[in-house]
Amino acid sequence: MDCYVIIVAAGSGKRMNADLPKQFHLLQGKPVLMHSIEAFAGSAMSPEIIIVLNADFHSYWKELCVQHNFFIPHQLIAGGTERFHSVKNALDCISPGESLIAVHDAVRPVITDELITRCYNEAEVKGSVIPVTESRDSLRIIRGSGTEALSRADILIVQTPQVFRGDVLKEAYQQTFSSVFTDDASVVEKAGFRISTTAGAPSNIKITYPEDLAIATLYLGMKA
Repeated sequence: MDCYVIIVAAGSGKRMNADLPKQFHLLQGKPVLMHSIEAFAGSAMSPEIIIVLNADFHSYWKELCVQHNFFIPHQLIAGGTERFHSVKNALDCISPGESLIAVHDAVRPVITDELITRCYNEAEVKGSVIPVTESRDSLRIIRGSGTEALSRADILIVQTPQVFRGDVLKEAYQQTFSSVFTDDASVVEKAGFRISTTAGAPSNIKITYPEDLAIATLYLGMKA
């Protein structure tokens, strides 16, 4: 099957308390997004790479690529108003035919070849797969004006890449947008498809807050 990865980088990164979106923040001397691209380009699957980026930052991204001598081939697509629309825009650029399509957060730069390859291989057999980890923390849920404890055994933390057969993902994205679509698995599940899981990795963190850059730097150093 043809392999693709849609790397979603259209977010504004407001929680970083900075004007520059978090995918452009420097991590070990280069933008976070470049680390994510390199991980997939260097993986055993070697998928075609599609980057979904806010149209206002396309020129800036191209300047960064020149500045950092970054020439890994990729297709640049304009993002939409919601993540759903960004992924849909990218899917419209993928030709019909048998394929495996991964969707990955641009701000998960510490992704390993082993996890990437396993997700693609399992998705080819099962139709879809998402990496998950168990919660390390105690959890509570809001109930009215109070809270109550949840069992950690009943909770899984979802990561990316989420990988699907192309026909499954494209059919799911024919649905009308809903606020319940928090990730690609929720879109596919709403369309009636079963979601399979595989073990994620604690190091596969999402850069959300400034301190996450320091943690990612540590993990990248260990990976090297």
